[in-house]
Parts: sequence; structure tokens; C-alpha cells
Amino acid sequence: MRKLLKLFTLAAVTAAFAAHLHPADAATKITFVTDWKAEAEHGGFYEALALGLYKKAGLDVTIRQGGPSIDNMQLLAAGAVDFAIGSNSFGPLNLVQVGAKDVAVMAAFQKDPQCLMTHPRSDIKSLADIKGKPVLISSGSANTFFLWLKAKYGFTDSQIRPYTFNMAPFLVNKKAIQQGYISSEPYLVKQQGGFTPQVYLFADYGYPSYATLVMVSQKMVDQHPDVVQAFVNASIEGWYDYLNGDPSPANALIKKDDPDETDALIAYGIKTIKAEGMVEGGDAARLGIGAMTDARWKKFFDVMSAEGVYPKTLDYKAGYTLRFVNKGLSLHMAKP
Repeated sequence: MRKLLKLFTLAAVTAAFAAHLHPADAATKITFVTDWKAEAEHGGFYEALALGLYKKAGLDVTIRQGGPSIDNMQLLAAGAVDFAIGSNSFGPLNLVQVGAKDVAVMAAFQKDPQCLMTHPRSDIKSLADIKGKPVLISSGSANTFFLWLKAKYGFTDSQIRPYTFNMAPFLVNKKAIQQGYISSEPYLVKQQGGFTPQVYLFADYGYPSYATLVMVSQKMVDQHPDVVQAFVNASIEGWYDYLNGDPSPANALIKKDDPDETDALIAYGIKTIKAEGMVEGGDAARLGIGAMTDARWKKFFDVMSAEGVYPKTLDYKAGYTLRFVNKGLSLHMAKP
């Protein structure tokens, strides 16, 4: 009897130890770093967190906001974070080019919010008119969208002036031209400068890049596809709710992370994102938020490789996977 009791005791201890190592309902911890400080352009992810959609999917998600001094692609490539936002289609292909094994699994934005802004002036009426003129560009942008401007319009590096994310030089100089997001900077210019800027949205001129790409390591895709799918699904639902439901839960978290985000600025961002069809337009209208297609990626690569940005032999398809999107998830939540 005592021997049997010892066996039962040993079994109980073993079971308890195993339960400690693998709790029955333990959520998978995920660190997700964004590409900038918290803002409306990240609203769907914050909504998924605020509403418990990640938790419901079995994930314990921590969102870390990015910023001008944070290289989120480097953090992802180094394995310091689990998921990261790639600002545009250059991110995944740049990682392929250097041999990093990370892929885009979702494109939250079908249309990139990136734009150039000018003061009201008669000599500039299109992007082409900016050729040869000084432009305030960040160091990161010089290696991304500015490459497209060089390829399509003949912009040159001699035009670049350093942009340090301080708008004062732009506001005081009527000849200044500056990069921005159409969903935020034009509002700030009007509030701080007292004028409405001329805005040239790259997407309106054929810029083929996705934006706000969710990226993860190939290792995670191969070993834990269920975790990747859970994150993507919850994020998609979060974006539908943020744009078509009550965004206040997410907005509260956004303002907590970045106190500089005001209700008015966030509202402007949401309004612009919806009006421009940035998240729910394009292929997302029929395939669901997060949609990506081989044709769209090929178009981006063909344009950039033709101009020598990437070698024509680059295996650009190694930078993304369609495995987790294009399922029409939560399309019923979209409002006409």
C-alpha cells in the first residue's frame, strides 16, 4: 500500500511539475514593436489589445511603440521581438537582400499614407514639379520611398535636406518641402502653422508599396503557424472594429503610450484612413483587411529592380507569405 501511495505521490508531483511547465491555458507571450510612436495608424492593433481579442486568441501581447531612434527591422532580424511593423514594402525585400529570414504576413494598409507637403505655391502642382527642389527627408526615407521618387521622377540625392521630425523648419520657410503621413502631418501643419498645405500622396501617383506590414521570423512561421494565424486574425478583427465600431478603447491606449496624441489628431487620422480607403480599400475590399497578392508584390519588385534598387535575381517572394491572409475574415464588419 505504501509503495502504491509513493507511486501516486510521484505521479502527482510529476503532473504538477508538467503543469507548471505547460499550464493548461497559458497564453503565448508576444512582443510586437510598431514603426513609430503610438498613433491612429496603429489603431487596429491597439483595438485588438484593448478589446481582449489577442487574449481570446490565446496570446499575451505587449505592444512596444517605435520611434525615430528605434530600428524595428533590426530588432526583428536579431530576434529581440516576435512581431514588428514594416513601414512599407522595402522592409521585407531589404531583409531578403541581406539574408535575414523574416517575412511579411499581413499588410494592414493597402495604400501607403506617405506624402510630400508644400506651402501653398503656384509653381508646384504635382510630384513631378518637385524635381530639383530641396526636400526635407529623414535618413530612413532616403533608402525607401525616395528611391521610388528617384526612379519615377528623376529626383536626386542632392535635393535631400535632413528632416529630424521637427516641423519648425518647414513651417517658417515658405519654400520648404517635407515628407509626412497624409493622415497626420497636414493636420499638424494647419494647427501649428495656420495654413493648409498642398499634399501629394504617393499612392495617387502610382506608388505600389503596401504599408504597415506585420512581419515575423520565418522560424515562427514554420514552427508556430497557429500563433501567427491567431495574431493576424485578431489584428484583422481589431482593425475592422477600430474603423467601423467604437475606437475609444484603442485610443485610450494610444494616448497612454504617447500623450502627445490628442483626440482631435486621432480623429483626423481615422477620418483620413477611412476616406482614402487605406485599410479597407484595394484588394482588402474583396479579400479582407490584411490582404496581399503576388501580383502587387511583383509590381513593386519589377519597378524597383528595373531601376537598380534590387538585383533582378533577388528572390523577392522570400519576403512575404500569403498563407495567413486573403480569407475574407470579418468582412461582414465592414460598413459601406
